[in-house]
This record gives sequence, structure tokens and C-alpha cells, in this order.
Amino acid sequence: MRGGPCKEDEEEQIVAHETGWSFLKQQIQSGYTLLFGREWPAWISGIFLAVLALLIFMWWHPWGVAGGYNNWGSWFFYLIGVYEEPPANSPLLNGMSLSNLGIIAGALASALLGKQFKINKAPPLEYVKGIAGGILMGLGAALASGCNVGGFYTAMGMFDLGGLTMMFGLLAGAYLGLRYLLWEMEHVSIGTSLKAKKNGNAPRRNYSAQKPYFGLGLFLLVLVVFQIYSWLGLTQMGGLLFFGFLIGLVMHRSRFCFANAFREPFMTGDGRMMRAVLISLMVYALGSAVIKWSYIQPPGAGVFHPATLGSPLGGLIFGLGMILAGGCASGTLWRAGEGHLKLWVALVVLALSNSASSRLLSLSGIRDWLGQPVLLPEIIAWQPTLVLYYLFFGFFILLLLWNERNEKFVVF
Repeated sequence: MRGGPCKEDEEEQIVAHETGWSFLKQQIQSGYTLLFGREWPAWISGIFLAVLALLIFMWWHPWGVAGGYNNWGSWFFYLIGVYEEPPANSPLLNGMSLSNLGIIAGALASALLGKQFKINKAPPLEYVKGIAGGILMGLGAALASGCNVGGFYTAMGMFDLGGLTMMFGLLAGAYLGLRYLLWEMEHVSIGTSLKAKKNGNAPRRNYSAQKPYFGLGLFLLVLVVFQIYSWLGLTQMGGLLFFGFLIGLVMHRSRFCFANAFREPFMTGDGRMMRAVLISLMVYALGSAVIKWSYIQPPGAGVFHPATLGSPLGGLIFGLGMILAGGCASGTLWRAGEGHLKLWVALVVLALSNSASSRLLSLSGIRDWLGQPVLLPEIIAWQPTLVLYYLFFGFFILLLLWNERNEKFVVF
């Protein structure tokens, strides 16, 4: 008669089970640390951002941010009786509004998963600068028919000449903003830190260990909302919320910020973030060319920015505003998501300013004087456009590397 398993076999099975579970647990912890325990390289996030922007282009239409702010501001003015007619769609049915909400949620989830979420207050003057920056960014985006995303990044990716002219405006605005900050440092005497409130010796509970679970719960909630939109026959809208969530996560994990990209070459000479933006644009432009050239989307998609006056002037005003606010339109969203109160102030003011500015430009007829959109391949064909694009990106990267070594454009 055959006996049962011996004691030694049972012990070996237990050891093998524990070893397998320990190995799996170790791999999960390593993956978690890799994703949320350290900052991602900006250039890798730039590539991810380009891929997500191309997916949005094929899913819906070119990625934008300012339209979501405009929707929020317009609804506010309608609800208080300033506007007679409501916006065409509610914030929960407006594509850019949903992607913006996704960016905030993605950054919040990333901050929670990385145990980095914290309510960050700022000195009083910083809130004043947040208000001023929000006003300027709203006006600049109205003039350029887009912010740093739609007016510059996406416009460049769509081969809209307005993206290039806005880029030069953003550079000029960032330079002026840094000149102001230098003057402020020399002439304005303010406290730069906030005094902590005295709570006696009462112990404060540390929720750091629970933050990742809240982050994971938020991720699952976004998936559930996506599914609800799909059940309602609004899969496209739900997808935009989810794509925005991924963009917010990617931007937060790498601190990817266009304000940083335009500021640092003048401030410290560091061109890493701007190089990441240019690498991202190389991927974005190539993918866009394939999509448009093959007529998956029409060649004129996303080309509506006033190249001659509106884009450069709007870029200058927007660039000054984003330096004062401490974040661009997209950066304001993800930094608000990680808990910066100053950026929440800038977010609200930007929405109100953009809606009011856009309405005034249309009613006054000024918008008709800002210029016309220009699709570059219609002027010089697709092949020369791509060659010139990559020559420009390559030259700009070399210029950034040269400035890092020589600091010829550094203001401070």
C-alpha cells in the first residue's frame, strides 16, 4: 500500500510556495519603486506624451487644453447671468474639459501613489502673481486661439505655422517674466516662507502609508467612469477622460512642464526640459504627418491659429503669464492636482480670463485682424516641411547645448 506524502516533501512544497510568493512580491515592489519611487526622465515622458497626443488625434481631434478652461469660465459667467446663452456642452460632455479633468486626476493619483501629495500653501504675493499670471495666460490663449498645448505644441505637431510663431512669442514672454522676477528679488522685500501653525505637542497622524491605496482607488474610479460613459453611448468622451488621466500621470512623474522648458534656458542655462519638448515634437510631428498624409485625418485638422499677429502676440503675453503663475496651462492642471493652492487660483482665473477675452475679441471684431492660419505643407509640400522641421529641431537642440556650456542667454 502506497503511503501519503512524507514530511520532507510537504516542507519542500511550503518552501517553494514561500519562495515563489517572495519573488513575486519582490518584483511587484521593484516595479512600484521604478514607476512611483523616482522621477522619470523628461525625454522619456516627452515620447509618452507624443504617443498619447497622437492617440487623441486619432480618437477625436488634436489635443488641446485652453478649450476646457474656456468651457469652465463660460459656464460660470452664464450661471451668474453675465452670458445670456450657455456653452454648447456641459463640462462633463466637453472633450477638452474632460481631458483637463483627467489631467488633474492623473496627477493626483500619481502624487498619491508616489506618496508626494501635499497641500502646498504660498506667501501672499505668490497668490497675487497667480492671479496676474492667470489673467495674462487667459488673454494670451484667446489671442493665439490656444495655449502652450493647443497653440504651440499641438499646432507645431499639426504643421500649423502659428505654432512656430507662438513659440518665439513664448520665448520672449518667458524672458520678460524672468526679468521681472529678477527685479522683484532685488527690490521687493517679502517673506518667502510660511510660518507653521503651532499645534502644541499634539501628534499628527501620518497618512503616507495609505496614500498609494487612495491613488489606486482613483485609477479604478476613472476606469469605472470610462465604462459608464461607454454604457451611455459616449465612449469617445470617456476615452478623453482616460487619456487625460494618463497625460496627468506622465507629466507629474517627470515634472514635465512647458513653463520650465521656456524658463530654465534663460534662468539657469539648463535645457533638458526644452530638449524633452523638442524630442516629443519630433515624434508627434512624424506621427501627425503619417496620419494626415494618409488622410486618416484631414490635412487641415488642428490648423486654425492666427500665424501673423495673434500667435506671436498671444505667445508673448501667455509666456509672461506662465512665469508669474509658476505653471503653463497644462502644468497648472497637474500641479493643482498635486496640491498647490497657488495653481488652483491661477486655474480659476485663467478659465475666467480666457472666456471673457475670447468673447470680447469676437464681439469687438479684433479677432478678424489677428491673422489667418497657415498649413505649411500647402506652401512647400510635405517632404520639404519635414526636412525643415527636423533641421530646426536639431539646430535648436544644439543651441540649447551651447547655451548650457556658455550661458550666453542666462538672465540671472
